Amino acid sequence: MKLDKKEILKALETISVSGEGQNMIESGVVKNVNIFGDEIEVDLTLATPAMHIKKRAEVDVMKAIHEHVYEKAKVKVNVKVDAPQKKAPEIKGKPIPGIKNIVAVASGKGGVGKSTVTANLAVTLSKMGFKVGLLDADIYGPSATIMFDVERERPLSVTVDGKSKMKPVENYGVKILSIGFFTKPSQAVIWRGPMAAKALNQMIFDADWGELDFLLIDLPPGTGDIHLSIMQSLPITGSVIVSTPQNVALADAKKGVAMFQQESINVPVLGIIENMAYFTPAELPENKYYIFGEKGARNLAEDIEIPFLGELPLVQSIREAGDIGRPAALQNDTPIANAMEEITKNVVQETVRRNENIPPTEAIKITTMAGCSAVKK
Repeated sequence: MKLDKKEILKALETISVSGEGQNMIESGVVKNVNIFGDEIEVDLTLATPAMHIKKRAEVDVMKAIHEHVYEKAKVKVNVKVDAPQKKAPEIKGKPIPGIKNIVAVASGKGGVGKSTVTANLAVTLSKMGFKVGLLDADIYGPSATIMFDVERERPLSVTVDGKSKMKPVENYGVKILSIGFFTKPSQAVIWRGPMAAKALNQMIFDADWGELDFLLIDLPPGTGDIHLSIMQSLPITGSVIVSTPQNVALADAKKGVAMFQQESINVPVLGIIENMAYFTPAELPENKYYIFGEKGARNLAEDIEIPFLGELPLVQSIREAGDIGRPAALQNDTPIANAMEEITKNVVQETVRRNENIPPTEAIKITTMAGCSAVKK
């Protein structure tokens, strides 16, 4: 018996794939039909990988051809699955009205100067004309109150739209909130994850931050529960990693980058800052001693293909400035202030570049070094 392709296609119009509203021909499931004597080969492409649906489709095709075309035909069904890739759910939080860019500052391990860098980054942004806030999310080791000389200050309660909110403490043009405002200097914070997360959420959403171009978040060292809570609570614009040049710190910095780049988190890494890059004694300002190694963070940035934002030397004045509560970047025309300004410009530049890919309703365009403006399209 000579088999007719038109009859086979007509037979396949009588069946449909489970879950599809149209028959196999209309839905485009049947991609090809080949006839070799009394042999019929049918190619199907399904949108689901479910085994029971594949088997059902094979059986239905054979049955339709045997009933409507030729009962003794040898039917071979080739099934290909072309299922759309499911994107892993991203951990995203709700935005805070009035805050344009939220930048998380992290480090793989403690002691690399993350909080010092965050404080100096905040005051440099303020010097450039940006409206800046700093959230000290290092629950177990808060230091922003000391570095900004506001240990004795307390956030005031203000009423906004009929709701009572905290007003951040302000110094050097930076609005600050820290768990340090609510604990005694000698008091240890011994909290489990959920309690720490609740305290953070209160400082984030129960605060009257007002209009901010940048909210910097000083994260605890490492990768853990607090980091996850922050990223669940807020849509982070990008992250900055702080490290020292030695291998031990770099190994953990690499893990910090990997955390932000996980598919479910997907927070852009704006770049890496190398702190304590070299030691320069005050009496020999031209000399550089690479105590912790040379260009470790710069080389790491190249290896993992993230921007290198700059380096800060290990000098006594940075430590002294932090201890007295006046960040070193507030000085004018000093090596530290100049280095910090260059790093800050790079952070702003990377933020601009990152924001170019955000939908128009959320995009923020930094038009000058003196402010931000919404993109209008």
